[in-house]
Amino acid sequence: MTFKKLGLTTITAALALSMLVSGCGKSAAKQGGQKEVKYPTKTMEFIAPAGAGGGWDLTIRSVAKTLQDTKLVSVPMPVTNKPGGGGGVALSYLQEKKGSDTILSVYSPPLLLINLNGSTKLSYKDTTPIARLIADYGAFAVGKNSKYKTINEVMDALKNNPKSVKIGGTSAAGSMDHLQFLKIAKAAGVKDLKAIDYVSFQDGTASAQLMGGHVDLISIGLADIRALIESGDIKVLATTADKRVGEGVFKEIPTCKEQGINETFVNWRGLFGAPGMPEYAVKYWSETLKKMSETSEWKELCKKNGWDIVYSDGQEFASFLDKTNEEYKALLQEIGMLKN
Repeated sequence: MTFKKLGLTTITAALALSMLVSGCGKSAAKQGGQKEVKYPTKTMEFIAPAGAGGGWDLTIRSVAKTLQDTKLVSVPMPVTNKPGGGGGVALSYLQEKKGSDTILSVYSPPLLLINLNGSTKLSYKDTTPIARLIADYGAFAVGKNSKYKTINEVMDALKNNPKSVKIGGTSAAGSMDHLQFLKIAKAAGVKDLKAIDYVSFQDGTASAQLMGGHVDLISIGLADIRALIESGDIKVLATTADKRVGEGVFKEIPTCKEQGINETFVNWRGLFGAPGMPEYAVKYWSETLKKMSETSEWKELCKKNGWDIVYSDGQEFASFLDKTNEEYKALLQEIGMLKN
């Protein structure tokens, strides 16, 4: 072999090695700072910790669809619903998947609240925060023929008799839908918050129960009831946002603040991995979700659902959770529902 051929062979081999190392492209991730790991290569399991049709279900399915439509992720991302315990069933399931790089779950305030109110010993610290994605807002809705025309009329009735209005929600007692209503009621001057009747419909039937006359008002996520607002079957008296949000029928809904109740409640939502999720997987999903949050597809979807985009990565999200957990703890203690 001539020196010329030897040199060409060496260059070709070096080029091939370089392509091998870098060929994984955006799906490559370092594991332990030593070698490249091609990821993801297997089907991901996306978890909605409640039944179909609720805010968690809508969020995780929206994420999966956007990632697929924008071709940011190529592996399958089927969604599994694991309802129960205000999100506690899904949280327990995550513990069984410790160290997994193929499972992601959506969560929001109930992840913190079910621990603080004593529903479970598990907490957000038994997960791996990946990214905060959106801010959603609560809605207080009544039936189309309800005698209540404004949120202040509801609050006036509760001031006179805290048992006079039966409240329904999709979360457990002492969790988000319950808490967001109590927070607004407190700001409106309702005194005996503990006496207010709250009924939990974790099976996703809160809207049907409202239309059937079994409860007088539901406290729920705004995007969860869009179709019923558009059909005229229910009427939203107020949202918990600090400004009007979304478009279409959402833009027509006044906030509590507009009606003289100077309080808000933000329903943040984000994605979490199992405890001990490998760092390469955390990095991949955090970066990929950031890219997703910047796409026109995600922006349009959020606008339609009345969601604000509030992306933050895993580290920032963890700090946010620590701070928010203390805020929820103080609020639950104030209304006598703090257990842990």
